[in-house]
Amino acid sequence: METIHAALKESMKSDDFIQSATTIRHTLLQLSYYNSIVNQEMLHRDLFTVIQLSNAEIHNLNDLKNAIPLEGVKVSSNLQEVSQSLILGFIFVQLDSDLNEGLLINIADTEKGYRGNNLSENEYSVIGPQVAFVEDLDTNLNLLRKEIKSEKLKFEVQIKGSLSKTRVVIAYIEGITNPQHVNTVRQRIMDLDFDVIFDTSTLSQIISDVSITPFPLFMSTERVDRMKFLLLSGNVAVLSESSPFVISGPTTLFDFFYSPEDFYLPWILGSFFRLLRYLGVIFSIFASSIYVSIMTFHYSIVPRAMLGPIIESRMNVPFPPFLEVLLMEMTVELLREAGARLPTKVGQTLGIVGGVVLGEASVQAGLTSNILIIIVSLSALASFTTPIFKMSNTIRFLRFPLIFLAGAWGGLGIVIGVLILLGHLLRLKSLGTPYLVPVFPFRYKGFKEFLRLSYSATWNRPAFLRPLKEKRYSVRKDQDIGDDYKNE
Repeated sequence: METIHAALKESMKSDDFIQSATTIRHTLLQLSYYNSIVNQEMLHRDLFTVIQLSNAEIHNLNDLKNAIPLEGVKVSSNLQEVSQSLILGFIFVQLDSDLNEGLLINIADTEKGYRGNNLSENEYSVIGPQVAFVEDLDTNLNLLRKEIKSEKLKFEVQIKGSLSKTRVVIAYIEGITNPQHVNTVRQRIMDLDFDVIFDTSTLSQIISDVSITPFPLFMSTERVDRMKFLLLSGNVAVLSESSPFVISGPTTLFDFFYSPEDFYLPWILGSFFRLLRYLGVIFSIFASSIYVSIMTFHYSIVPRAMLGPIIESRMNVPFPPFLEVLLMEMTVELLREAGARLPTKVGQTLGIVGGVVLGEASVQAGLTSNILIIIVSLSALASFTTPIFKMSNTIRFLRFPLIFLAGAWGGLGIVIGVLILLGHLLRLKSLGTPYLVPVFPFRYKGFKEFLRLSYSATWNRPAFLRPLKEKRYSVRKDQDIGDDYKNE
């Protein structure tokens, strides 16, 4: 008959699950615990040391229990109870003479990970938890264990970097995540031959399916709640030492426009804000190039009522529209870069003062038009609606090729640019998954993810991830969540 000790070893296959033996007062003890969520100081100071100094003889579990100066110590022989307790930060101590029962001792680290200085800064949201990952890998694993209290959450540790010897952890949920995705990530990391792993951003570039692209092929986030949602959906996560960001895949283009805040608001508001982001991204990419195209080649499509203000605005501008737009876009990008590299308060002041002063001075000097100032300002604001910074950078970059094409061939140039962009996106893959799914390949069920629908309509995990367990939760199809309370 299989003992509890052997059953735990078989079921808890995760690199942060530890089974070790120690001898205390001539008695061999078998220990089982999750290294990422127990308090190491309490383990050695309040458990091992105190038992060693005790004069009591240890012949059975009751003798051991009496020698432990901690509350809530209990004897258990139930495998399910032991498994659930280990996930919560307990340690299971057994005598080597009887591996069918043992003591459950609560030594969970309740302080690690929740500190005042690990709030989310780059992916801020008004509603919802603000806890972010930090540079310490053990703290990050602790945060994930606290959020997903299941023995199905697995961690696999690899040491990469010939000089840095950096710990890289693959995280996934057994029984949900498709093993093919896990094997792909595992193999790509195993094949790494790199001297120093600086950050997970370095890893994401090395293990991506394609390197010649401005688009991020892995989701990168500092938010614990976002990574929790991705893991529960069936993604594979990769963590690294000295990196406060965690990457996950496979991912699609549309995943970068979802915000955790969408799920903390009523679904109607969440859908509205998500749709607003889509429109903002489209405006940010095409606004400047369309202005160049119209002002250079297609004056005829401008309504007659708007011709007067446009002509008056550009009357004293010495530059053609292409150079005018390029000058303003480069000015905005310089202000962004300068503001990002300076201390927070100075950077904010520079952005506000620089934008107002330079914009007003440019108009007064006749170097640009009022209309272009409005378009470029709105375009810059729209790019900030993207929740993920890496995708925001991509959107900033895409404007410039389209401006050049619009300056060369007008509307035809924009069409050529869009076709090249679509062709590039159609070829991209993330861990072998098409980047434009569900648009290509077409999956009508996947269009539920475009908007933040009611919980009664989103009980399935994304089909493109091919999860082993399709349903997140069960809801009657003829009933919306909340209907049970209408008559109360």
